[in-house]
Amino acid sequence: MRVEDVSFYSEGERVSATLRLPDRSGDAPFPAVVQGPGWLGLKDAQLYLPYHEALTAAGIAVLIFDYRGFGSSGGASDLLLPSRQLEDLINAVTFVASRTDVDDDSIGTFGSGGTGGGNAIMLAAADSRIRCAVSQVPVADGEDWLRRMRREYEWYELLESLRADRTARVLTGEGRLVHPREDIMLQTPERRATKVKKDVDSRVPTRVQLRSVEGILAYKPIEAVGRIADAPLLIIGVEDDPVTPTDHAVDLYERARPPKKLLMQRHTTHYGAYAQHADTVIPQISDWFSTYLRREPVTVRHDAGVTT
Repeated sequence: MRVEDVSFYSEGERVSATLRLPDRSGDAPFPAVVQGPGWLGLKDAQLYLPYHEALTAAGIAVLIFDYRGFGSSGGASDLLLPSRQLEDLINAVTFVASRTDVDDDSIGTFGSGGTGGGNAIMLAAADSRIRCAVSQVPVADGEDWLRRMRREYEWYELLESLRADRTARVLTGEGRLVHPREDIMLQTPERRATKVKKDVDSRVPTRVQLRSVEGILAYKPIEAVGRIADAPLLIIGVEDDPVTPTDHAVDLYERARPPKKLLMQRHTTHYGAYAQHADTVIPQISDWFSTYLRREPVTVRHDAGVTT
């Protein structure tokens, strides 16, 4: 696997990215997969490396980047808006398609972890250049996701705080800053204990605008998945998952058009599954992209015109 540090611009702001390429340079142009990190993730998290190693071994390039405001990318670090991340993903597709060593007719997307998984679906629905997609432990409905983390009174307190913040922004020009893990996505005991993302956790923004919640409430991959017209979709869930609810993955699968597949990981946890089922899941991901990513140069539609 060859690694290049690259960058591109998203709506005028510089985005830092890593491009991982197969060793066999003579086989270029390669099919490619674009990945935006998961919820509060960064491009250089070691968590993603086994996936990239498997894909490049299969002859597929991978572009992963830091969203604007995160990691090494430019832009405001106090905004956490899925709509802005989707802009970055679309611009990442344009960047990778511009590479002479990438087949611009064979680009897919992979996303893992909450909005990471949901963003893969949003991108496949928004950008017809995406040939296939893999969505791992996705959020399907941002409003349902945030509500189910809270007791009933806490949910109404959040809505009231949003109303107050909206008024303050209009009257004073300034809004409230909150911690994205303590005040937006409430951490489960497993998340507090896990070391899965320990290599990047200290570099993730800790103060974001409360108005970011409004963007997450409007985040609806469940409404977008049915618009994916020609991109086979692999969805990966975890049974009895309190972090990204299991029924989110199931509902997305049921609404998606075929070809589609649902992998459900059992006897594990949201964060434990990454290592526990890697030997099964990662080859499935690689096989999915190998099967559906490259578009054939000749397609056939056949109508014999025979009536009886």
